[in-house]
Amino acid sequence: VQLVESGGGLAQPGGSLRLSCAASGFTFSLSTMSWARQAPGKEREFVASINWSGGSTNYADAVKGRFTISRDNAKNTVYLQMSSLRPEDTAVYYCKSNVYWGQGTQVTVSS
Repeated sequence: VQLVESGGGLAQPGGSLRLSCAASGFTFSLSTMSWARQAPGKEREFVASINWSGGSTNYADAVKGRFTISRDNAKNTVYLQMSSLRPEDTAVYYCKSNVYWGQGTQVTVSS
């Protein structure tokens, strides 16, 4: 199983970023996928999840209305569109499937 995140970087408050997670080694199209994040000195926390078809999504209250999770089963990829970014969104963002985690991608929100 391999999960490879990309798309992180530096964004200004109020800005946007789109994270991608390319998956391989398992049946992606049947798997619920999720994103989590871990800020310095804090525990890893749930951000969003999406079911196998994309028909059901869930979000943490902290990101609801600002972030959108989506997937492309033909490309074995899950996305996290992040808008209206805030400094408190700064964290390493991880892609997850079942018990497998990606290596993470750093998102920094700062002016």
